[in-house]
Amino acid sequence: MRYTLMFDRRKDELLLIARVFLVALFIIFGLDKFLNFSGTTAYMEQVGMPLPTLFSFVALVMELVVGVLILVGFYTRPLAFALALYTLITALIGHRYWAITDPGVHLDTMIHFYKNMGIVGGLLLLCITGPGKYSLDRR
Repeated sequence: MRYTLMFDRRKDELLLIARVFLVALFIIFGLDKFLNFSGTTAYMEQVGMPLPTLFSFVALVMELVVGVLILVGFYTRPLAFALALYTLITALIGHRYWAITDPGVHLDTMIHFYKNMGIVGGLLLLCITGPGKYSLDRR
């Protein structure tokens, strides 16, 4: 009971911190995609993605734009859900550890897959809880 009261008193601050941690990775790598869009497109082409320019743009928007919008708490619930779906899809496409036989690569890929699953879980929790009072949604 005592712990519940402590967390309830700091709920909004903790939700803000959680949003920062959840989207930091997306914003950092989304900014990299923006600054090196041609490299991102070349990578998408190299791994066999159809329409590499389109998918590079989608990745840029989802990571940088949606990441920043969640950070500031704008349309947090639907955008967190959209980012959760994006993260799930990228894990299923890009981190297929079950298809890798090299033990070193297998483990690294498995770690990235389950890291993505953890992020999906955090984003779904954000869909349920909402952004808290330190957000544009509350203004």
